[in-house]
Amino acid sequence: MADSSKIRTFLLFVVIILSLALAGGVYMLLQKEHAKNIELQTQLEDVKTKQRVAETRLEESKKIISDMETKLQDTQGKIDTLNADLQKEKNAKQEAIAQIDELKSEVDNQKQLRADIEKKLTQAQDDLKKTQGQLKELGTQKTDLESKLKEVQVKAKELEVKSSSPVELGTVVVNPETGQPASATSEQYVESVSGPQASSSQGLEGKVLVINKDYNFAVVNLGSRDGINLGSIFSIYHGDQYLGDLKVEKVHDSMAAAGFLSTDVKEKISEGDKAILKTQ
Repeated sequence: MADSSKIRTFLLFVVIILSLALAGGVYMLLQKEHAKNIELQTQLEDVKTKQRVAETRLEESKKIISDMETKLQDTQGKIDTLNADLQKEKNAKQEAIAQIDELKSEVDNQKQLRADIEKKLTQAQDDLKKTQGQLKELGTQKTDLESKLKEVQVKAKELEVKSSSPVELGTVVVNPETGQPASATSEQYVESVSGPQASSSQGLEGKVLVINKDYNFAVVNLGSRDGINLGSIFSIYHGDQYLGDLKVEKVHDSMAAAGFLSTDVKEKISEGDKAILKTQ
């Protein structure tokens, strides 16, 4: 009996020891689990904190993204506007280039016109110089002619003073259609010392004193005292050959300046040819 009690006691002690060991182990495990739970809880809190921070950052990122999207839209609108302006600038540039080309062409045309004008101006200056030379020459000729005319007037007056008995001219019959002599006496074209006298039917007869083909006139020794007026017509004869007519343009006392009425008379007339006044 005593042994059984000892065994039971021993077993009970062992059971108690085992129970204590188990309880200690369980307690240790519980402590470890609790510590682990606390650690996990701490980690969880950290994770939650980090999550909240991440969410905050995410919201901020979303806001930033939204702002960036808004700015991107604004930027895109500005880009579109700039593209449109750039296209306008390109079109304006092309138009400007086209206008520049037109201006260049116009400038080239103006240069050509200027060259032509300068050439014409040079030609005109040369022509002017030639004309001035011709005018100078004509002035000299005019001066010489006026001097010669004065000499002729002086000589005519001297002849008038010296003449004493003019000779009568014979009768001259003129064909009214041709203006040429039809018949005449042997003394038809006899001249007096002082100049022409009136014929019986034809009118006055004189002679050509001076010829100026440059100024298209001739001087006849009949003047206002002989009844010559502006517009009077003289028929010119070389011998018996009719050359053409002259028209009086200027009248002096004893002579008149008359212009050529045809090219033939201008080419054929010579000093000393007869000048017969046509009847009006």
